Amino acid sequence: MPAPTVYRTALRGLERLHEGKVRDIYALDAATMLIVTTDRLSAFDVVLPDPIPDKGRVLNSISNFWFARTQQLVPNHLTGRELASVIGDPDERALLEGRAVIVRRLEALPIEAVIRGYLSGSGWKDYQRSGEVCGIALPAGLELGAQLPQPLFTPATKARPGAHDENIPFGEVAALIGPELAVAMRDTALELYAFAAQHARHRGIIIADTKFEFGVDADGRLTLIDEVLTPDSSRFWPVDSYRVGVSPPSFDKQFVRDYLETLHWNKQAPGPRLPPEVIVRTSEKYREALARLTG
Repeated sequence: MPAPTVYRTALRGLERLHEGKVRDIYALDAATMLIVTTDRLSAFDVVLPDPIPDKGRVLNSISNFWFARTQQLVPNHLTGRELASVIGDPDERALLEGRAVIVRRLEALPIEAVIRGYLSGSGWKDYQRSGEVCGIALPAGLELGAQLPQPLFTPATKARPGAHDENIPFGEVAALIGPELAVAMRDTALELYAFAAQHARHRGIIIADTKFEFGVDADGRLTLIDEVLTPDSSRFWPVDSYRVGVSPPSFDKQFVRDYLETLHWNKQAPGPRLPPEVIVRTSEKYREALARLTG
């Protein structure tokens, strides 16, 4: 029997703290929260009306895979507690199985730690205009999809709902969160990317770029939160079809973005419905990313 598709949750007896583009967050107590990864999909900062079957379980599984393997680099928000310890209703547990985690409450930092290893997306557009990516000068003559001389830390402020993230210089990060924490965030994000990129390459995936989110605990320790190195937070390319000069087929939601670009849609809510074949193919791409990364 296939797992149920979950677009939105309404858990009995728990206070919902936040509904994001993909995740529903509930309060458990003063120290912990429940994060549920739904099957919602957003594109161009708009949540689309059609869920992608199994997407939430795939994202949750991939994040947990990376959390377990990067503990030696940075602590993360997972508590390790079982779902049954907080969800008594068996029907609700079945709904949440594989897509929910119990995490520590931390102070989230207002920065997205974006790491770019290859020239693509908005970075490619930036480079075509200015020869730079987020203010960082690059050699002339690079092509679309080219590996950068070294991975770049290009931080962005987290946008309010309905708005777009804004790239900011490192000096602004230091002003927002303090110079020591800014350096720790940058260095940790680059280290995480290097570790993950090497693993993924051996599994047939290029991580072209990704973003990390961090918080701090009561002692001010930098802690990895949210999701990690998933097809939603990263651009994954298959090694076997990678070619410089073209945009490779990806394991992420770029497949949906490419479809949406063929429509006469102003990229404002509400989003358009997706054809069944796009939904099925997108679900397959998410599952393939999980299978390749985790074996």
